[in-house]
Amino acid sequence: MDLTIGPNQFFWPAETVRGFYREMAATPATRVVLGELVCSKRLPFWEGEIPGAIEVLQAAGKEVALTTLALITLKRERRLTADLMDMGLPVEVNDLTALHHLPAGQPFWVGPLVNVYNEGTLRWLAKRGAVRVCLPPELPLASVAVLVRAGADLGVAVEVWGHGRLPLAVSGRCYHARLHDRAKDSCQFVCEDDPDGRDVETLDGQPFLAVNGIQTLSQSTASAAHQVEALREAGVSALRLSPQSRGFAETVALYHRRLAGGVAADKLAQAVRPWVPGGALSDGFLTGPAGAAWSGA
Repeated sequence: MDLTIGPNQFFWPAETVRGFYREMAATPATRVVLGELVCSKRLPFWEGEIPGAIEVLQAAGKEVALTTLALITLKRERRLTADLMDMGLPVEVNDLTALHHLPAGQPFWVGPLVNVYNEGTLRWLAKRGAVRVCLPPELPLASVAVLVRAGADLGVAVEVWGHGRLPLAVSGRCYHARLHDRAKDSCQFVCEDDPDGRDVETLDGQPFLAVNGIQTLSQSTASAAHQVEALREAGVSALRLSPQSRGFAETVALYHRRLAGGVAADKLAQAVRPWVPGGALSDGFLTGPAGAAWSGA
């Protein structure tokens, strides 16, 4: 089992993106997924950094893939998606409409925003050309094990969400714009003010969710630290780590040590907690009574 760094879900300045991927090149992660996942309006501000990021990551021996958007709705987004297919890199599909632009038989990856909940779906994707699938993060460990076995029979590597705020939903509306009384088309890119998403509380002040443009995220940061042995036994190919604005290179190194048996789950959780947005960890979707539950102390 190794590590995949997923696409950044948030809107960061171009110079921050540049420095981030230079740091990722020095981490022990095996592969990195690049590109804009959430909002195509953000892309022009930092897309110039993508070629340099690809170059520095590949020079460091990383396998690099490009993600599609999670919600493809506009003509220009369809053109952007079609252009991805000609980049000479694996494409990670996070919206199934992207398959329309993918030549039959061309291998591709599947991201966690595609609902791969059963063997039938996995079998259909494999027949279409999927070679790597990151499962949706809300699946329990028992379901993960079933899908990993099916993937092994189909020649599909199966990843599981290992660390990061969970991507729960996307919408046609922009929550960040609405919070600031702005229309989606004149949002003034206010999501840039929240580099790990904006926390949302219930009416009685309890932490609940986070929003990131059109995206809804978990308030806590999911961590598979306590399930590494069970996931390895199930045959999971990789843990997926989702970028965050603080301490991410150190977080990747700690998960690598965890996979190698060099650090215990509780120690890893203690070390990464100061860097996670909001400071809360969870793993309840894998083994707990609710998604926000946590196996650790």
